[in-house]
Amino acid sequence: MPEAKNRTPSDAADPRPLHERIATDLRREILVGDLPAGGRLPSTEKLKERFGASSASIQKAVTMLKSEGLVEGRAGSSVTVLGVRRQPLTPAAYSKPAEDGSSYRWISEAEKKGRRPSIRILDVAEVCPPADVRAAFGLPDEGAAVLRKQLLSLNGEPCELVHSYYPLDLASGTALADRAKIKGGSPTLLAELGYPPLHTVDQVTAEEATNEEYEALQLPRQVAVLRTIRTVYSTDGKVIEVTTMAKAGHLYSLQYDF
Repeated sequence: MPEAKNRTPSDAADPRPLHERIATDLRREILVGDLPAGGRLPSTEKLKERFGASSASIQKAVTMLKSEGLVEGRAGSSVTVLGVRRQPLTPAAYSKPAEDGSSYRWISEAEKKGRRPSIRILDVAEVCPPADVRAAFGLPDEGAAVLRKQLLSLNGEPCELVHSYYPLDLASGTALADRAKIKGGSPTLLAELGYPPLHTVDQVTAEEATNEEYEALQLPRQVAVLRTIRTVYSTDGKVIEVTTMAKAGHLYSLQYDF
């Protein structure tokens, strides 16, 4: 690993508290593998020298990393890096209808990778969507859509908060409007209703977590989330679904193959 430059609290370009800056640099090195799983963090003395910091600042930084499940141990003693990496999620693998009799593709793809997936329905209701969702549908300010809100988990840990919206003329009277899981997932049902998903556009941003996201995803602190707004088109360019998805940015990545 290339030698890092020493930093001091007088580095005015970054206004964050020094312990947060230290944790940020060490977190990146853990996630990319420069500080490998099973290895040890540099000693407190070495970190003090590298960052121009006090023991208290180093201890606060290590405490942050411990709360995120990235390290274990006690500051001032040996601190071990845990085997944690951002888990890549592949959106393109989940958008197609499931094969006959198969599970929703998000479930089946996770199982292929040895993960234990689960989906919990939090709400199904007719609502006025946020402005960006209304814009995608071409709805007026007071326009309504059917919302399906779900929490996705892997290995018992929440990984994604999902808000999926559907046009009233499409969803009313169908399983999309029922508070029950849909066999094969919404792409399969939409295809059965005569609206196969033909084209999908994802817009991904990194944002601070909302209160709802913070609680649902059980974030250790105010970390960034990856927010995706997905617009799904069918025959004749009809928008059949708009979904917003939030994932913890320090635990997951999005993988796209071109």
